[in-house]
Amino acid sequence: MRGLVTKSTGSWYQVLGEDEQRYDCRIKGKFRTKGIKSTNPVAVGDWVHFEVEPDLESAVINELEPRRNYIIRKSVNLSKQTQIIGANLDQAFLVVTLASPPTSLGFIDRFLVTTEAYSIPAVLIFNKLDLFSEDGLAILQDYKSIYEHIGYPCYEVSALNGMNIDQLKDLLKDKTTLISGHSGVGKSTLINAIVPEYAVKTGDISDWSDKGKHTTTFAEMYDLPFGGKLIDTPGIRELGIVDIEKQELSHFFPEMRELMNQCRFDNCRHVNEPGCVVLEAVEAGEIESSRYDSYLSIYHNENNRM
Repeated sequence: MRGLVTKSTGSWYQVLGEDEQRYDCRIKGKFRTKGIKSTNPVAVGDWVHFEVEPDLESAVINELEPRRNYIIRKSVNLSKQTQIIGANLDQAFLVVTLASPPTSLGFIDRFLVTTEAYSIPAVLIFNKLDLFSEDGLAILQDYKSIYEHIGYPCYEVSALNGMNIDQLKDLLKDKTTLISGHSGVGKSTLINAIVPEYAVKTGDISDWSDKGKHTTTFAEMYDLPFGGKLIDTPGIRELGIVDIEKQELSHFFPEMRELMNQCRFDNCRHVNEPGCVVLEAVEAGEIESSRYDSYLSIYHNENNRM
């Protein structure tokens, strides 16, 4: 039978069969994606083929259909393990907070590079608007101007008091959307505001580091009552870039992509070469310095959150 993976706990997968029944499945054999060895060969959003076992209490996944796209991350700790956090997506939301916990520009840029690499439209959701001071609102406008200028839609919301949630519902309608962000940015509260009937568990910010606690420990897909599907993912502390060649990296920065083939040298790395139009654009303020810093950080494999 064919089915859609709606939940992943690591070793077991919940699959919605074409008969509208949900099956607890495990994997049989080895699955590979484009030579990438990931900790989870099957991800939420995957279409699979499975067989119900004779006892009828569980099933075995024996085939993975080709993916239209996916979002993958690499752990930056020593394990360097890769994990596919969602597959077959129409769009991806990154929930951003400027405090409690702060989301760095570098983290935003790494997420956007990952979505660009797999041609997944990305949207930035600035949450916790209810906590903003006047200074905070000014910083928020600075953040938004960086990303709106290069074509990324930005929305301001408060999951806690429901502000602008209807705007998100319009975006989500009839699409499969992955929602991601650091732990503690309010993803679960946001989902509860969008679909109160699901009552997703929420967690407090852990005081010692201002990092969120992981309340979502596995990825799960929710059916939206107004049409569409939403994939909730565990909070991400860091986002290592996977499977992108250095010479391709500038293609995934839209503002650099616009300048492609204009540098003096065809193999320009946009690092320190003479006649580099990207460096000239940075000097002229046409490319944000924070974006260029992110480019260099990823180019030099500096896998950090900043």
